[in-house]
Amino acid sequence: TLFRSNSRTKAIILNTPNNPIGKVFNRNELQVIADLCMKHDVLCISDEVYEWLVYTGHNHIKIATFPGMWERTITVGSAGKTYSVTGWKLGWSIGPQHLVKHLQTVQQNTIYTCPTPLQEALAQALLKDVSRMDDPECYFNSLARELESKRDRMAKLLQEAGLSPVVPEGGYFIIADISVLNVDLSHIETNEPYDYRFVKWMIKTKKLAAIPITAFCGPETQVQFEKYVRFCFIKQDRTLDAAEVILKNWKDRKS
Repeated sequence: TLFRSNSRTKAIILNTPNNPIGKVFNRNELQVIADLCMKHDVLCISDEVYEWLVYTGHNHIKIATFPGMWERTITVGSAGKTYSVTGWKLGWSIGPQHLVKHLQTVQQNTIYTCPTPLQEALAQALLKDVSRMDDPECYFNSLARELESKRDRMAKLLQEAGLSPVVPEGGYFIIADISVLNVDLSHIETNEPYDYRFVKWMIKTKKLAAIPITAFCGPETQVQFEKYVRFCFIKQDRTLDAAEVILKNWKDRKS
């Protein structure tokens, strides 16, 4: 519907790998999006901050590399996501000069600048890893390999606890369908969606944290997704060990 001939849409935001669901768009899907962008003369802002966190069987493809898309695409990357330094709040945007010049204006009048030592650290890290792209120890390659085993472990733990995880193709979040738990939260008097109440209840009673999926939804879609929550598995093993104990105890008490 965004691309209808009478639409006022001038730009779309594409997020691949996607947060929160972990979807990695394949070449055919991206081609459909690219064709529509060109047909309706729409810009594409491609959020690819998780581009290096893609798991076995999937590949990250930049939509800007498709014929006719470079001149209408801004690609967004992140040092925080790529190098696990999210507190740095440092990233980049890549695109043609006629689009990037407007980003420069926004940058100049909002953030203005980023700390120079962090920029230098990022430059050195990129130089090092670009020079060893084919090396298994390149951080671009090693982080996804490390996280894949954590993803699989978290999915198994959630399944064993009775939840239904949606195993991500990329990123470091995993969402789970909590409807099967049928937790009665009627005693929590609030107008918040069910997932907000569930997360607060789970933190208080189970000491386990998650993010409500409806935080990513507009009012018209909240009802469809309020029985899902998002867990993060880019954690130290001891944190996952603690989560395993909580989930196993949860399962045992139910049975």
